[in-house]
Amino acid sequence: MQMRCYCVTHHGQPLELVEKAVPRPLGTEVLLRVRAAGLCHSDLHIWEGYYDLGGGKKLSLADRGIKLPLALSHEIVGEIVEAGPEAGEVEIGAVAVAHPWIGCGDCAACRRGEENLCAKPQSLGIMRDGGFADYVVVPHPRYLVNLGGLDPARAAPLACAGETTYSALRKFGSRVHEEPVVVIGAGGLGLMAIEVLKALGGHGAIVVDVDAGKREAALAAGAIAAIDARAPDAARQIIEATGGGARAVLDLVGATSTVTLALEACARGAHLVIVGLMGGDITLSLPVIPMRPLKIEGSYTGTLDDLRALVALTREGKLQPPTVSSRPLAEANDALQALLHGKVVGRTVLVP
Repeated sequence: MQMRCYCVTHHGQPLELVEKAVPRPLGTEVLLRVRAAGLCHSDLHIWEGYYDLGGGKKLSLADRGIKLPLALSHEIVGEIVEAGPEAGEVEIGAVAVAHPWIGCGDCAACRRGEENLCAKPQSLGIMRDGGFADYVVVPHPRYLVNLGGLDPARAAPLACAGETTYSALRKFGSRVHEEPVVVIGAGGLGLMAIEVLKALGGHGAIVVDVDAGKREAALAAGAIAAIDARAPDAARQIIEATGGGARAVLDLVGATSTVTLALEACARGAHLVIVGLMGGDITLSLPVIPMRPLKIEGSYTGTLDDLRALVALTREGKLQPPTVSSRPLAEANDALQALLHGKVVGRTVLVP
């Protein structure tokens, strides 16, 4: 039996439709029939083939061990159709979301449950084929979280947008309950961050974005305020909205302009968590960090426990995933271009 895969075969070129035999799961592997596969900005970076390090420097994804051809998408929901002989008890027919941030299983990070920080990652849609296909192989059933009747398309973004924002927001600790979090970027992750803050009982979000439509979407989702990042007085607006300066800033863009704006708008003792990978660099006077004092921290995706917690919150009705736009898998290239040109509000999910 054959299946379709939409693969990156050459960086920066249209995804190619590749037909191949449906894989048979070996060992502990589980085969999923894909029900929904989300599209993420990280997919754009993989498609482009590099990260922008600023100053004309680039980090080649080939240098990180990413090999082509590769089926994109790490936000995967599928129906379990077959399992390898060593997979143990697996519920055939169950619909589950896959935790894509898979590690080697043996290093210190993996033993801590932080496979997303493994130095030898095996992530779905990045190091091994992902969900832009009719079927996908998951290496072990422990990476599958049963959806219990949740809508596959709306649940798919939990595997990245959900995990990533949940993990990042938890780094602020009690601050999310004491004051608004300034969320820079009102795309799919920004809208998810608003919902995660609600689920955590947070104070709320002040959203910053260059796109008026995305700011309107953030306000409709419950943001306290929405500020134009390109306004000449954007930093002043953030300072006024936070009552003297932001103490918790979540940068979901991660560009020179956004980090610079965040630092300008920060109060003393502020905590800045950077998630976005748009790229660039900054020049920062070192005495500023201890004198203000500032905490600048990176956050990368999330853990399997994070995904389990998110699914539980969603099943309990405490977390409402943002509305997604569904498109047929055959429109993978059109969806990728729409995201590239900033025409997507929220999250796009492809359905085979």
